[in-house]
Amino acid sequence: MKDSTSGLIIPKAVYHDGKKEHAIDARYFLREFSEGQKVEVIYESGSPEKGAVYMFWGYWMTWGELLATVLIYIALFQIAVNVTKNPSAESLIEQLEFKEEKKRKYIE
Repeated sequence: MKDSTSGLIIPKAVYHDGKKEHAIDARYFLREFSEGQKVEVIYESGSPEKGAVYMFWGYWMTWGELLATVLIYIALFQIAVNVTKNPSAESLIEQLEFKEEKKRKYIE
């Protein structure tokens, strides 16, 4: 559909709730639709005008969540590296003196 304010063509998902026809913006980062493509739209029965295109990317996983997840993993990795970078002298000695005990395969 053509946007009335900007004049740009915007992909819209058109659905019918039994009483009225609704159209929602179907654009999302890294998600494209072709004209006439069928998509699943979900909405609350109390407010059908607030529908959403039901797809993994854009509904369940958004770019903000993906970015936050990557940043959290990077931060946790940096914390782990900094914690283990400079071990104390006592822990180095303990690691060098460690001898693993032989364990029996079966306990009788």
